[in-house]
Amino acid sequence: MSYLAKNYKRKKISFKHGKGSYLFSTDGKKYLDMVSGIAVNSLGHAHPKLVKTIRYQSNKLWHVSNAFQIPEGEKLAKKLCKKTFADYVIFQNSGAEATEAAIKVARRYFYSIGKPNKTRILCIKNSFHGRTLATIFASGSKKMTEGFGHVGGFDHFTFGDHESLKRKITKNTAAIMVETIMGEGGIKVIPDWCLKELRKLCDKKKILLILDEVQCGISRSGDFFAFEKSKVKPDIVPIAKGIGGGFPIGAVLMNKKVAVGMIPGTHGSTFGGNPLAMAIGNTVMDIVSTKKFLDQVKKSSKYFFSNLNKLKEKYPNIIKDIRGRGLLIGIQLHTDQTNFIKKLMHNRLLTIRAAENVVRILPPLNVKKNEIDTAIKIIEKVCSQIK
Repeated sequence: MSYLAKNYKRKKISFKHGKGSYLFSTDGKKYLDMVSGIAVNSLGHAHPKLVKTIRYQSNKLWHVSNAFQIPEGEKLAKKLCKKTFADYVIFQNSGAEATEAAIKVARRYFYSIGKPNKTRILCIKNSFHGRTLATIFASGSKKMTEGFGHVGGFDHFTFGDHESLKRKITKNTAAIMVETIMGEGGIKVIPDWCLKELRKLCDKKKILLILDEVQCGISRSGDFFAFEKSKVKPDIVPIAKGIGGGFPIGAVLMNKKVAVGMIPGTHGSTFGGNPLAMAIGNTVMDIVSTKKFLDQVKKSSKYFFSNLNKLKEKYPNIIKDIRGRGLLIGIQLHTDQTNFIKKLMHNRLLTIRAAENVVRILPPLNVKKNEIDTAIKIIEKVCSQIK
C-alpha cells in the first residue's frame, strides 16, 4: 500500500540511479530517458559539473532568508539579465510559482501607475501555465479547473484565432500571456510572425506581453529563449525546469518598466533564490548559454527531426505530424497515444504524452547522436508493430 495520495497515475516502475541520458530501474533495466523530468534534466542525470557544484555548495551554505543578500543569486540574476531582454529577476522554486509571480507583476504594474482595474490576463484556451489556483484558471482547461471553484481575472481565445484574440481585449486587460511553444497543449509552435503581431498589438493597446518559457526556454529550442528567433522583446518571462538541471529553480524575468510595481512586501518566497539552488543555476547557465552548446542543440535537433520525418513518410497511417523546435519534439499520432507510449517503454524508451494525441520527446540537451539513433530505431520498431 502506498501512503501517497492518488493525484498521480504513476507507472509501475522506479529508478535507483541515472547517468547521462539513461535511467536504471530498481529491477536492473536500462532505459533511454527522453522525458528528462519533463524538460527538467537539461544536462541529463548526474552531470559531473552539477554533482561537483552541489557537493561544494552544500558544504558551505544551503539556505538563508531573503531578508539578507544572497551573492549566488545576485550572480545568477546578472547572468540572466545580461543574456536576455530582462532588467530584473525574482527567483522562485518552480514554473507554477514563476507564472503566478508573472501574473502578479503584470497586475501590480498597472496598479502602480494608477490603473488598478487593469487586472485581466488573456491566454490561449487549453494551454498550460501551472497547477496553482490562479495558473489552472489561466490555462483555460475545464478538466484542470473542475472541482476547484472559480478564480477570476482570465479570458481565453482559441489558438490561431487572431480575430477572437483582438475582440477579447477590453479596457480591463492587463496582459496577453502565451507559451512561445505550447508544451502540454500538444507541442504547438507560435510562428515568429505571430509573436511579432502580438508585440505590436500589445504596444497598440498599451498592455503587456508575457511569454511563458518554463518548458521551451533555457536552450530547449536551440536558442536560449524560444522567442529570440522572432526578434521580439516581451515584458515578462517566467522560467523554470531546465535552469536547475534537475534542481528546483524558477524565476520571473521582467523589464525595467514593469518592475516599478514590485516594491518590498509585494512578493516573497521562503526558499526562492536559496544559495544551493543559485549555485546550481549558475553552473547550468554557464554550460547551456554558450554559442557552442546552442549550436549543438540545433545540430541534434536537425538530425532528430530529419529522421522522424522519414518515419512519418514511411508510416503515414500512424504518424500524423512531427511538431516542435529544438529538442522540444512532438510526434502526433492519428489515434490515442497511450498504447504507443507503453510500447516505447516496453522497448526501454521513456516518453510522455501531450494533448492532441502527441507523444512528447524531451531528451537532455546534450543528448548524443547514437542515443538519437537508438530512439529512432525503437520508435520505428513500435510503428512496425502497430496495425
